Amino acid sequence: MIRLNTGYSRWVLVRMVFLFGLLALALFYSGSFIQNFYFGNQLTKTGLIINAGILCLFLLGLIKIIATLLAYSREESALAKFVRQLDTKKNNPNDGVGQRTLIAQRFEMMRSMHEQQAPINHSALAATLVAGESSRIGFVRFINNILILTGVFGTIVSLSIALLGASELFESVENISNMGLVIHGMSAALSTTMTAIVCYLIFGYFYYKLSDAQTQLVSGIEQVTSYHLMPRFLSGSDRMNENIGQLVAQLRLAAEGLVATQTQQDSLGSTLTHVVNTLDVRVNRMADDIETVKRLLREGFRLPAETGPGSGCNP
Repeated sequence: MIRLNTGYSRWVLVRMVFLFGLLALALFYSGSFIQNFYFGNQLTKTGLIINAGILCLFLLGLIKIIATLLAYSREESALAKFVRQLDTKKNNPNDGVGQRTLIAQRFEMMRSMHEQQAPINHSALAATLVAGESSRIGFVRFINNILILTGVFGTIVSLSIALLGASELFESVENISNMGLVIHGMSAALSTTMTAIVCYLIFGYFYYKLSDAQTQLVSGIEQVTSYHLMPRFLSGSDRMNENIGQLVAQLRLAAEGLVATQTQQDSLGSTLTHVVNTLDVRVNRMADDIETVKRLLREGFRLPAETGPGSGCNP
């Protein structure tokens, strides 16, 4: 039974819109805090530059996630349409599906291999599809891996500024402006760390949802291939091999039945031999008893003894 979740990518996009709507609302109500925390009393532009770099990486990765989810949504719709047309348009079920979609490419590839009488290796097709789709989200995976490191980088740079201000403060105690540099460095370290953590949490969530959408799509394509396309494009040699395999299995079952029958016959033969031997003993014993009875009757009635076999008795 095929189970297709053809609306997963669309549902992830809806979640994204809802989450960013809530985030925009939270930023709107905390605008004064954001202004003071990120832009107030900044002695250098280090914190702003690092935070801007973190946000740029976050937005670039997010744009790639949205584009990939939109592409997967189209692929899911094409897959659902292809499954609906498998029964109505048996000769060309990918009519109107889109020649560049994954399911249409899979169908055309298998049909071409079938026309060339080439064996169809489903495992190789599945591995090729997984490898292609894995490289499709390589940029998103890269940003997900380095996004938290940008916060560490910002923290290190900001702490370096704070240590520079502290060293100058120790050299010249009268120059109190260096204390502001120390506080600025600590503030920049905190702001870059917070920005990286928040961006990493949001980005990581949607990255894993993108991976789930990819898994759902690949699983649906492989299910359709196994249940519908492989039986359709099974070649003559494959059918012959399958029939030979079934014949061998039936012959094995028949041979096992013959062995069981032979075992039963051997058991019945042994039982019959035992019965015949028992009857033979009983018949011999009965013959002896009859001779004894005849002898006793002859002696009791004082009959003459038999002279030979078949001789009569005269009273």
